[in-house]
Amino acid sequence: MYSHPGVKTAPSHPVPETMKAWVLGDPDELKLIDKPVPVPKKAEVLVRVDAIAICATDLDVISSGPPAMIQGGKPFNKNFTPGHEYMGTVVALGPGVDEFAIGDRITVEIHAGCGQCKRCRMGMYTSCHNYGLNYGDVDKGHRANGFTSDGGFAEYAVNNINTLIKISDEMSDEEATLVVTAGTSMYGLTELGGLIAGEGIVVMGPGPIGLLGVAVAKALGAYPVILTGTRDNRLETGKELGADYVINVRNEDAVEAVRRITGGKGVDYVLECSGAQEAINESGRMLNRGGKICLAAFPHDPALIDVAHLVRNNIYIYGIRGEGKSATHRAHAFMAEKRFDATKIHTHTFMMEELPKALHYARNRIDDAIKVVVKMPQRRAELEGRRKTG
Repeated sequence: MYSHPGVKTAPSHPVPETMKAWVLGDPDELKLIDKPVPVPKKAEVLVRVDAIAICATDLDVISSGPPAMIQGGKPFNKNFTPGHEYMGTVVALGPGVDEFAIGDRITVEIHAGCGQCKRCRMGMYTSCHNYGLNYGDVDKGHRANGFTSDGGFAEYAVNNINTLIKISDEMSDEEATLVVTAGTSMYGLTELGGLIAGEGIVVMGPGPIGLLGVAVAKALGAYPVILTGTRDNRLETGKELGADYVINVRNEDAVEAVRRITGGKGVDYVLECSGAQEAINESGRMLNRGGKICLAAFPHDPALIDVAHLVRNNIYIYGIRGEGKSATHRAHAFMAEKRFDATKIHTHTFMMEELPKALHYARNRIDDAIKVVVKMPQRRAELEGRRKTG
């Protein structure tokens, strides 16, 4: 059985020597193989992955590589396991770890910065200067699970203690996988500088981050909260999560609609989650002077931007990567207090062996899929055992 110097385990949560894990071969090629269960080091724990949500960035990594970086390059054919939006149970403690206990249910952040560069010391660990430098003879301590180190499409994963959030038994596995998405939305609003009650915001793009951006903004007291998009079903979900107005951009001009709603003034903030070609220019025209734009999407092509309009109107632009500055902890607090129901974006569930099908549903939005969650077999067996003994 699993036994390593300095690593604490417990009979209540036995750990095998090997695990099932999906690894990336060529682009869009995933294989389910046996891999050694990873070993936590100082300030790390071993997590039994119980559930993992699929993110659009996972689809990009699997198909094209970036923003993943393994051994200094693209992640293909390097025994790499993708996936980053997971939750699970702590089953082993690295040397000196006493911040968590075996058996704790947790959900995760993605990034653990090196802790020593200028950005990490500022709390900007998602902008770590040592991003990806953890291969060969170089190990600066940075980790981004599912991007620069193995992720959660496996039965077990190692996490730095700084990336863990304890969750209660009242929060379902599926909801817990959504905390990191809500944390990304929260981070965007944090970077915009203190969204407060009564200030207006437009959320562009009703994907998972955009929809939970609506929920977080509403929980913070924003008004009006306006959601734009092209799919009526997703816009309706946005209403359920707190949008005061929704705009289908196929039916009306979004800038004109926002100006009409705000009496010609525009809003204070735009959270841009669509990645559309004209998104920055449209965002600028939706804003009041001195407004702020947060870019939370990864566009695939360069955009032509009307910089003069942004300058004349004193508009600020912020880019975010992931869920930095402990925003995931704040988002979890909102979810635990039932400030909003993140499960409204969870539409489909599959088992681990069905991952290719789950990815197909997420990529092609089969049956109006928004957030697809993959459950692990060991968690299913545990829950079934509890039902039988209960």
